Amino acid sequence: MEKCPLLCYTKPELYVIFTGNKGRKPDKISLSQEFFEGADIDIEVKAKVICESATDDIINQYIIFCKVFNEQTRKHGMTRKAVTETIRICRDRNVLREYLAQREKEVVTIMMSLFDEEQIMKSFIRSERHDADRETAERMIKMGKLSLDEIALCVPSLSSDELRELEAEVMQLA
Repeated sequence: MEKCPLLCYTKPELYVIFTGNKGRKPDKISLSQEFFEGADIDIEVKAKVICESATDDIINQYIIFCKVFNEQTRKHGMTRKAVTETIRICRDRNVLREYLAQREKEVVTIMMSLFDEEQIMKSFIRSERHDADRETAERMIKMGKLSLDEIALCVPSLSSDELRELEAEVMQLA
């Protein structure tokens, strides 16, 4: 079987677009280093990091858009106002101006759906943490070695009322 001549000259490259503050960002990131503490994993992926630069290309404009968006969500929270202000500011700065002018409604819809997904995920995580904290407090109550005030110090996410209710439930089951 003959090799395609193009395979000798091309190699795949992966890129990550970094939209945070420059600070100390690496030129490349590695899957094993970022997520598995450098462990030897079956699939290693390395990606070049692209961050804001002085160029006026589409990628740099996207990075600026993301930074403006981050500023606006810090000011206005995850709201429609944060999205519309981001679009207004970017158009004023000539960042993605043509794209935003043609597709403003679409961008707003997409950004708002991202909020919804993020809010759902945050709510799920809060719920899971709360459940885990309740289980921890329940085990502590069953052990009977700590007062509710001491348990509240160990599990501060549960209110005194919640702990009293949980104690009543545990005592009913005993």
